[in-house]
Amino acid sequence: MSCDQLWRDAQLLTMKQGACAIMDGLVAMRDGIILYAGPARTAPDFQAARTTACEGRLITPGLIDCHTHLVHGGSRAEEWQARLAGASYEEIAQAGGGIVSTMKATRQASEEALITAALPRLEALMAEGLTTVEIKSGYGLALEAERRMLRAARQLGKMRKVTVKTTFLGAHALPPEFAGDADGYIDLVTKVMIPALAEEGLIDAVDAFCEGIGFTPAQTERVFTAAARHGLPVKLHAEQLSNLHGAQLAASYGALSADHLEHLDAAGVAAMAASGTVATLLPGAFYFTRETVLPPVALLRAAGVPIALATDCNPGTSPLTSLLLAMNMGATLFRLTVEECLAGVTINAARALGMADEIGTLEPGKRCDLAIWDVDHPADLVYRMGFNPLHARIWSGS
Repeated sequence: MSCDQLWRDAQLLTMKQGACAIMDGLVAMRDGIILYAGPARTAPDFQAARTTACEGRLITPGLIDCHTHLVHGGSRAEEWQARLAGASYEEIAQAGGGIVSTMKATRQASEEALITAALPRLEALMAEGLTTVEIKSGYGLALEAERRMLRAARQLGKMRKVTVKTTFLGAHALPPEFAGDADGYIDLVTKVMIPALAEEGLIDAVDAFCEGIGFTPAQTERVFTAAARHGLPVKLHAEQLSNLHGAQLAASYGALSADHLEHLDAAGVAAMAASGTVATLLPGAFYFTRETVLPPVALLRAAGVPIALATDCNPGTSPLTSLLLAMNMGATLFRLTVEECLAGVTINAARALGMADEIGTLEPGKRCDLAIWDVDHPADLVYRMGFNPLHARIWSGS
């Protein structure tokens, strides 16, 4: 059987059945698609145009960051200093900081400036084996600024060998011009922004921030209803600071994921399990904001809810551009197992993006996105801190 490329003599972590590596593994690719991934002894007799000897290195699926805010203007280092001095996230937001301060910087930035600022963040993730990334809007909070963010995100996917999925997060915060009129702003989001941006093909999914300092469940439901009218899947920032039962609401709409979830209760877990909604945990934000309430990992496990991990890369609460560190934090802070952490940035992250049929595992028919590592054991990818053992990164076979 002919193929374009073979990778042989590798430890192979397919992520199809946990985190047990296949020794003397082989991957075959043609036209950017995996033909075979498994033991060399059971492989067809491939005739390859190119063969790479991996010399025992570990091959995993390319890593997936399923929750980021990579595109934005400005910095919030001063707010971080204020938090060090004792100010809470809510206090900073109520004083005009937080998301609104990033909104001001983002509105002032051109599309080119947004791209220039985001590229180093994207490249840092790619340097650790990332092949797919979700990028949210949500710092423009007006049609043209949100459009500019989404266009910048799309452009990043054209400028680098990486898959970018865009999520519209117009319901992220209340812009100053709508102070005291959250329902009026949701009118703008649902009646103007979603229809226009969906028509332009800039949106892959729709998100919202359901929280006391964000939007109510009723307002969030209006966003979800508008997304459904345009055939767009939804996800939700839910139960980060309090329990407004956003995860249950998201699950009732078949959400791809509910994210953060520190205050998630048993009813929310059950709803997510029934709908197949992924729990995306964000240990970088938990660490950076010094939260103390842990997400209910034991309940999620017991219910069989898929758990994803992501960086939540953003300027205010998680300026993190390392999925490797996110895995270590997931294990150390949330007590996830090595297998759960690895699944969290591969197969379950793919599920959180609605892409499980395309990426996230190494198996025939899926895109040939690989990360090749200079490590002796898969646990090394979770165990080490400040260590990047990436040997090679393959996106769509190249």
